[in-house]
Amino acid sequence: MKAIVQDRYGSADVLELREVDRPVPATDEVLVRVRASSVNAADWHIMRGDPYFARLVLGWKGPKKRIRGMDFAGVIEAVGPGVSGVLRVGDEVFGEVEGSFAEYVCVPVHLVQHKPSNLTFEQTATLPLAGNTAWMGLRDLQAGQKVLINGASGGVGLMAVQIAKARRAFVTAVCSTRNVEQVRAVGADVVIDYRTDDFARGGERYDVVFDLVGNRTMSELRGVLTPDGVLVLSGGGSFTGGVLFGPYRLIIQGKLIGSFTRQRLVVLEAKPSKDNLAALRDLAESGQLVPVIERTYPLTDVPDAIRHVESQHARAKVVVTA
Repeated sequence: MKAIVQDRYGSADVLELREVDRPVPATDEVLVRVRASSVNAADWHIMRGDPYFARLVLGWKGPKKRIRGMDFAGVIEAVGPGVSGVLRVGDEVFGEVEGSFAEYVCVPVHLVQHKPSNLTFEQTATLPLAGNTAWMGLRDLQAGQKVLINGASGGVGLMAVQIAKARRAFVTAVCSTRNVEQVRAVGADVVIDYRTDDFARGGERYDVVFDLVGNRTMSELRGVLTPDGVLVLSGGGSFTGGVLFGPYRLIIQGKLIGSFTRQRLVVLEAKPSKDNLAALRDLAESGQLVPVIERTYPLTDVPDAIRHVESQHARAKVVVTA
């Protein structure tokens, strides 16, 4: 099968389209013929091995897992031993697993869910990682709460705005000038253009701040929270030539001071799960979560797709078709 393979860290030039062995599903796994995937910030972070701190987990000289890609939507081609009942050959499914920039991928059954009936494979492929991050960051929102989403025009941000509105929260979204109308179109009540206004100096206070960028200080983020508000930290950052900690700086600070403040600081660990995928499917089928796709690339052009996302030029999700 064809797959996008990486042997060492570097720019998108290190990604190669190669013929590799088609995987065989192990116990409690299914083999999925990938119809579509999507690009996430995690893809270029792993590709670059950036920040360097992350290489302690990813692999020091190169990634331990050599096929890139995190999201998939496709059709079950085969099932491994122990798979029975709900998942069958021919089912249309989606989920999150590393190695999805390929024609086939093996996935543990607990990370697979039936795709939304009203979405295409391309639309569905935008949901797993970005949707799961947005869902886990905001699923505890209460009706009427005020939430600020910093980085509202990216793949996670656009879903976060919609999920927050589905939870009946009042949403203030932060983005750049060119994305204001798109963010407003998906439901934001107030949109702050960071090129002309600074949310940290506006005097408004929020019950929840969901930070998807990592470009503000801890004191600035906490400063716009109510006294008992919640700050949710979820990575972010852009490639600036290689850094030691990058967005982990805020995450480390959050872990260190979280026990010493009345405000709640949450370092989001958006682990994929079947239940979360089901929640995203329900939101999509009810019309409360509508994927926004900016561009679609074929599998052969994954390096170009990642370059586009890495440069922060993407306005919504970028999809890869296999």
